[in-house]
Amino acid sequence: MEKEKAKILMELARESIKKGIEGKMREPENIDVEESIKKEFDYKRGVFTSLYLYPEKRLRGCIGIPYPIYPLWKAVIISAYESAFCDPRFNPLKKEEFQKIVVELTVLTEPERLEGEPQDYINQIEIGKHGLIAQRGIFKGLLLPQVATEWGFNEEEFLSETCLKAGLEKDAWKDKETIIYRFSGILIKEKKPLGDIEVEDLTKI
Repeated sequence: MEKEKAKILMELARESIKKGIEGKMREPENIDVEESIKKEFDYKRGVFTSLYLYPEKRLRGCIGIPYPIYPLWKAVIISAYESAFCDPRFNPLKKEEFQKIVVELTVLTEPERLEGEPQDYINQIEIGKHGLIAQRGIFKGLLLPQVATEWGFNEEEFLSETCLKAGLEKDAWKDKETIIYRFSGILIKEKKPLGDIEVEDLTKI
């Protein structure tokens, strides 16, 4: 993704959070999005928004839409709002924190189910390139591609941590009743609060 296009998505995310702080409704229609932007980003993608307090990079919120059910522009707006105000692990973002956070957007590829025997899953995962989803019944958990890199996980550890995120036992990925998906994405992140961005295409790792 070109940097100029990535900047537009980051601006949408920031505007969504700003509207939330102002007490405006989070409906995408409440944000004045130019028709040219809607047209540019009308293709459907999953998106996750991660918020970190700067400079210590302490997580402040992370929620997303794993599957491509919304046009990208709308998915960014919804994900950004929910990360700031709906993550049950944190209190809603406060006005004074708006200029203290860095925003990261991960635009996802469509999840692909891993095939074959569970012992073969390890060979279908590339650390740094793939994120994972573990699902069994009502239990579901997702870890983004950058999580494995940041925590130094190998493939087996990444599978186990994704299962734990889903509320399953860590070896649940070895059970055929547990469905494992992989996905990749494009990472867009602010270098500092409200600052310049950098774009990393994880699919090319």
